[in-house]
Amino acid sequence: MASVQQLQNTASQVRRDIVRMVHGVQSGHPGGSLGCADFLTALYFDIMQHNPQFSMNGIGEDLFFLSNGHISPLFYSVLARSGYFPIAELTTFRRLNSRLQGHPATHEHLPGVRIASGSLGQGLSVAIGAALAKKQNNDNRWVFSLHGDGELQEGQIWEAAMFAAHHKVDNLIATVDWNGQQIDGTADQIMSLGNLPAKWEAFGWQVLQMDGHNMNQIVETLNHAKSISKQGKPTVILMKTSMGKGVDFMEGTHEWHGIAPNNAQLASALSQLPETLGDY
Repeated sequence: MASVQQLQNTASQVRRDIVRMVHGVQSGHPGGSLGCADFLTALYFDIMQHNPQFSMNGIGEDLFFLSNGHISPLFYSVLARSGYFPIAELTTFRRLNSRLQGHPATHEHLPGVRIASGSLGQGLSVAIGAALAKKQNNDNRWVFSLHGDGELQEGQIWEAAMFAAHHKVDNLIATVDWNGQQIDGTADQIMSLGNLPAKWEAFGWQVLQMDGHNMNQIVETLNHAKSISKQGKPTVILMKTSMGKGVDFMEGTHEWHGIAPNNAQLASALSQLPETLGDY
């Protein structure tokens, strides 16, 4: 198990990877990637039991499905630094013939990627299917998924939520990046999500909330989610984050949802993010 300080150090390096990857090709989505960096670092470096010697069947392992696939810079950095593929491959992000496409895809056979994602609304359905498969295989591990809050405007999410509760998919722990931002503005401006905790509870889920930038709380909440799971109900964690976390001029605004920093902005961003594990 990693210490909180080790996780914080890793998350800082992951954030450096994110801004450098997006800057290098002048394309990508830094905002949500930075906002979810603490969560995904904790998940891969402390919470999940997983094997970088990747097998698509995932038997005996915890599985993770990224539904909001536009935050691929984060996913790729965490996978590389977890040992799934060489860290140097991060330099190929979004380039021609790269395995690191703008949205994760499976035809490149990149280790760690189980589904193509980025067409929002689909990831919860896939995670439910994987969780049911584990039940049928008497595989006692967990399935985790991550979703954007704007993604909850997709109807398929709520069909899946109903299905999971009805079929008691209780080995599933879904997390929602509750940053209140989406590509065109705030979620409240585009289509208000209303009372999210009450919504999920009404759909029959166990609901937890956490600060997505407090590493202690992230680890504690994820472990608590595991401890209350497998009792007949799926679990969702509503994670409060700030889009662009770690870079002051990117924080808390939708404007950095899908914009790449220029040279001066990159330098400013890197000056705020300690290099802890070595840049690629």
